[in-house]
Amino acid sequence: MHRAEPPHREVRYSRALRTPMPGVIHEVSDLQSLDTFLEAGASLRGSRLQGLDLSGHEAALLAREDLSGVVVLGGVLTPALEHHLRTHGAIIFPTDPSAPVRPYRGSLYTAAELYDGLAQHGYGRTTDARAYAWLQDAAIRHDAYVTVLRAIHDDAIADALVDVVSERRVVGVMGGHALARGSAGFAEAAHLGHTLAEAGYVVATGGGPGAMEAANLGAWCREEGQLAPALERLSAVPHFVEGIGPWAQVALDIVEDATGGQPPAGPLRSLGIPTWHYGHEPPNVFGDLIAKFFSNALREDLLLHHSTAGLVVLPGAAGTVQEIFQMATRQYYEVDGRVPSVVLVGREHWTAHLPVHPLLQALGRDRPMAAQVHLVDTVEEAAALLG
Repeated sequence: MHRAEPPHREVRYSRALRTPMPGVIHEVSDLQSLDTFLEAGASLRGSRLQGLDLSGHEAALLAREDLSGVVVLGGVLTPALEHHLRTHGAIIFPTDPSAPVRPYRGSLYTAAELYDGLAQHGYGRTTDARAYAWLQDAAIRHDAYVTVLRAIHDDAIADALVDVVSERRVVGVMGGHALARGSAGFAEAAHLGHTLAEAGYVVATGGGPGAMEAANLGAWCREEGQLAPALERLSAVPHFVEGIGPWAQVALDIVEDATGGQPPAGPLRSLGIPTWHYGHEPPNVFGDLIAKFFSNALREDLLLHHSTAGLVVLPGAAGTVQEIFQMATRQYYEVDGRVPSVVLVGREHWTAHLPVHPLLQALGRDRPMAAQVHLVDTVEEAAALLG
């Protein structure tokens, strides 16, 4: 949760606690980092303890008095530890035990976490479905406390996303959610994702169904030989409108068979960035990690912001067009001093069906973005442009 400080005070933040540094405000979001911090004997003053179960560290923390300015964001505390922290100057932010998500979490989601209990209880009982219901519940939608918790959750996810993509080459892949499993377009999008991941990119999508799922699937496959059997199995349930449970379960089974329930081997290749704003569209399971947000506006901005190595846009409709022009705005104004490439795939789609390309050409006239907008016919050409 990085925040600008007043100019008279220099404050540095660190989330990696391999070596706790004096004068740094440390954000501690896992117990292993807390152990490292305590073993190093560093001062706890000003640290942020984010979403941790501190009951197992009660004795160690009760022995400390350097707690002024410590901020405890949610988590679990014993009564004795809570009293000790408060009386020694710590600030404790509460959470809501009934919330379906951990607002102060320090890591991104996995598909297994979002779809927990799917096979046993159905989609309606999963974390993903309950979080959407929490967002939609008219009785609490305008509850200021719940609004704050959702905002804190999204800020925590944004922080965790920065940690994950830092120093990685990320290519965004956009496209329509209606693209059906078993179609030629779905297979092409999957091959695009695999090609980009093999070239060393992290493939980031909006994390939903259709073209997004296909690109995440291709990137998730560590070997090309995994792709064809996966595409065949997925084709048995072409679209989530036939039931989110069966749609998600066939994909989860593919992941389970390939990994045995363990995290994917090797470096990050596939990243989903979906939103509960479109809760009727479930997240696909093929992101190695999933950054899911309540705010769609924040989610879209971060997806484009982190697509530092470029954007490939497959045929889509209104949502895809919106994302194209959000990126075009970043190109036009050279946000962050960068003009990332945008590759539109489907000449007829983007010139005749939806004439986006001519408008991008006109917009970029006499600006650096003109050289970074490309129109191609195939995913192979798109991959080659970014390769």
